[in-house]
Amino acid sequence: MADYKNLIDGEMADNGEWLEVLNPANEQVVGRVPACGKDELDRAVAAARRAFKEWKKTTPEERQKVVQGIAAAIKDNADELFRLLTTEQGKPHAQAQQEIYGAAGLAAAQSTLTLDDVINQDDDTRLSRTRRVPVGVVGGIVPWNFPVMMAIQKIVPALISGCTIVLKPSPFTPLTTLRIAELIKDVVPAGTVNIITGEDSLGPLITEHPDIDKITFTGSTATGKKIMEGASGDLKRITLELGGNDASIVLPDADVEKVAEQLFWSSFSNAGQICVAAKRIYIHEDIYDDLSKAIAEYAKGVTVGDGSQQGTGVGPIQNKKQYERVLELIQDAKDNGYKFLTGGDKDPSGTGYYVPITILDNPPEEARIVAEEQFGPVMPLMKFSTDEEVIARANNSDYGLAGAVWTKDTDRGVAIAEQLETGTVWINEFLHINPLAPFGGHKQSGFGAEYGVDGLKEFTYPQVITVKRDAVV
Repeated sequence: MADYKNLIDGEMADNGEWLEVLNPANEQVVGRVPACGKDELDRAVAAARRAFKEWKKTTPEERQKVVQGIAAAIKDNADELFRLLTTEQGKPHAQAQQEIYGAAGLAAAQSTLTLDDVINQDDDTRLSRTRRVPVGVVGGIVPWNFPVMMAIQKIVPALISGCTIVLKPSPFTPLTTLRIAELIKDVVPAGTVNIITGEDSLGPLITEHPDIDKITFTGSTATGKKIMEGASGDLKRITLELGGNDASIVLPDADVEKVAEQLFWSSFSNAGQICVAAKRIYIHEDIYDDLSKAIAEYAKGVTVGDGSQQGTGVGPIQNKKQYERVLELIQDAKDNGYKFLTGGDKDPSGTGYYVPITILDNPPEEARIVAEEQFGPVMPLMKFSTDEEVIARANNSDYGLAGAVWTKDTDRGVAIAEQLETGTVWINEFLHINPLAPFGGHKQSGFGAEYGVDGLKEFTYPQVITVKRDAVV
């Protein structure tokens, strides 16, 4: 077991008080991190404010070089980082590798983004242009399902836009992020990136801090609402990427054998702990029996276990609280007499937060397992008859993050996609995020956007400068 320190003002630091981090595969302590409160937060914010004065004056090229250095540090140490990520998060090694390399790729891709001036008017009378100026000090709050990817998608646009940042990892998964902090300590100018750890109680202190100008948060809708409330006191800018109850629609022309495996992983990657995982799968009645059987059969060949062990396909739930919530949803389905194609029972070993792969057969729309975001290895399959019916059912949710349509007829798929009330819709794939395209939710799935130029603008204000050319002064 190792102790990991925070990054504050260019130095690795601790305060002598510690939080223990567990491996969800065996519930053993695998590391300790500082338990920070108001004093450490004030130090980090003050460092970020000082650094902002100079960082905002840097050129786009200077900022891009720093971000490219972050990407290189992650990529060069990927073998160490992905193993540590599995130890604290639980996901299988292959999926941890994808996250680490994905984070490095995200940083490299977003380092190419720029916010160019826009000319509004250029004639004999006046020149008017809009430029983007950095908001200031950013407070970033990161979840436990993709701790490295989510950290990078907050750090990078903050730096590229000319902001500085104070980042709080989840207390469940802070180790890999703090190891990256150590690796980039000499890559980023002191104070531009500060990473501090603490209990969930540290989050409201960040949200309400008077010297933080913007909050960027990824997590639950319930917490997002609290953040909006906390940030309202001084009208902080906010970006919220929140929950989803994402629907996949499988049309009758889909190839059952080919789509079964893809649908399985669209739900069960990262043990279902993905905001855009397929959480409601609607299958046309013509192929429902065959496809539901094929998905259940495929599930039998997937091993649930310790993500560090070869052959594991689905790891544990990351933490006890979420583990108990998933078991509660499964028990509710059992209590209501819904039919299970696979799973439905708690792992008997008692060690680690394992939930067997669970697939339900056509539960009703009002079932909790359908109406609520499961965020675990649970997949409800439902029948539908017409396009109009399934579009209405898919849209009947407070969430609107993502969705997918599976069909050989891409024109029909796009026509359905355009009627779905979500920020992202995939045709014949799932979980693909383009770092140069905006990503954000509709309805209660979010506020603002991440990725691409749209995401970068979230860290800036527009400023219009007008020069009157025929003025007499």
